[in-house]
Amino acid sequence: MRFSAAFVAILLLAMPLPAIACSVAPGYRVPTNIELVADADLILLATVSEGDFAPDSTSEQQIEVQPLAAIKGEMPTGPLAMPGSIASGEEALLSNPYELKDAHPQSLAGACNRYTFPRGSRVLFFLKWQGDHWRAAGGPFSRWAEDVLTDEAPWLQVVRLYAEAAVLPAGDRTAYLTARRDEYAAERDNPVAQLIAADIARQLAGPNAPLREKLPPALDEAADQ
Repeated sequence: MRFSAAFVAILLLAMPLPAIACSVAPGYRVPTNIELVADADLILLATVSEGDFAPDSTSEQQIEVQPLAAIKGEMPTGPLAMPGSIASGEEALLSNPYELKDAHPQSLAGACNRYTFPRGSRVLFFLKWQGDHWRAAGGPFSRWAEDVLTDEAPWLQVVRLYAEAAVLPAGDRTAYLTARRDEYAAERDNPVAQLIAADIARQLAGPNAPLREKLPPALDEAADQ
């Protein structure tokens, strides 16, 4: 039986935490940052406050987060439950504040998505509404939850920029991103501006390449038998 990449991504996100090692379907593409912004129903800046939140409400581990600001979508009126657990010891690894392309290193540790968070960290969550609860947006290896400890964090800056761009018509969006890329690139003595300019250029370049190429037709058909 053949499954779509979207179905595989949803299936992976529904697994209890910590999840088993995952693999993606041939042809699956990690969303670009602007695709991640466009796909999310809610982009929420929140503080991680508690672990094992509402332990009897679901089979998966959860954390409680305190909303601080909604970059996209409606601001929640109270704390939310997120899939995940509180990080301790060596697991308490914060996001690299100057990484704008790849997801938190924990996404490579078997679950394909980050699922542990230091208590008290400010995190930018990308969320989709599914049934009656919020779930991680973006699919495997997406930047669905990265630490942003300050209001000037580069990741927070580019997400706000992409949220503005995502609501524009396609032609206007390209012009807007091109202008902003050029503005940041002109700040030659500002290394953070150069990082942001490079990330905007990646969005203008289009979708990411597939992580795995699709199987040749003969092999693909044999796998369905």
